[in-house]
Amino acid sequence: MITLPQYPNLYLIDHPLIKRDLSILRKKKTSNVVFRTVLFRLTKMIAYEVASNLKLTESDIETPLEKTKGYQLKEDIILVPILRAGLGMADGFLDLLPDAKVGHVGLYRNEETLEPVDYYSKFPRNLKDSLVFLLDPMLATGGSASAAISFIKQKGGRKVRLVNLVAAPEGVDKVSREHDDVAIFAAHLDRGLNENGFILPGLGDAGDRVFGTE
Repeated sequence: MITLPQYPNLYLIDHPLIKRDLSILRKKKTSNVVFRTVLFRLTKMIAYEVASNLKLTESDIETPLEKTKGYQLKEDIILVPILRAGLGMADGFLDLLPDAKVGHVGLYRNEETLEPVDYYSKFPRNLKDSLVFLLDPMLATGGSASAAISFIKQKGGRKVRLVNLVAAPEGVDKVSREHDDVAIFAAHLDRGLNENGFILPGLGDAGDRVFGTE
């Protein structure tokens, strides 16, 4: 992973296959079905990298030939996709972390103020003792991500990692400023936001492209 001195909380996942798949998602002509398929594959690769430093517990297991040491994850994992685009990332993570529980946060962006408005949130009971991966393809202004992290903390969550496909500097700044204990993982740090708060060069509205509602 790549770190940048100006963004100490940001970890950029640098891998040739991730760059290839992110390029496919960026293309305007990529169809909805291809977008979903590539998003699953890309998210699975990101999940592999983000999970690289998970803590393990050791136990004795028995192979067909002898006893040896085995390992299992020490912490419970909770995936929290931000509705609705974040749902497109959940399956990739569940494919590698099938025992993870899933919570949800529903937010929409006020088109005039660009501020997030919450309409739904539900989390598993063991939130307090679990490692939470907050999933959202785009980190734009950072308003939705920061609000979602606050909701998780209000419900007792203590360990949160934010996972995005692409991030804008404005969003990284906001989340880092308001939640300096949260690590941000992204496949790419894009140039910035346009006057409507969309990431440039970005990949368009991820929710519309996942669900075909553009």
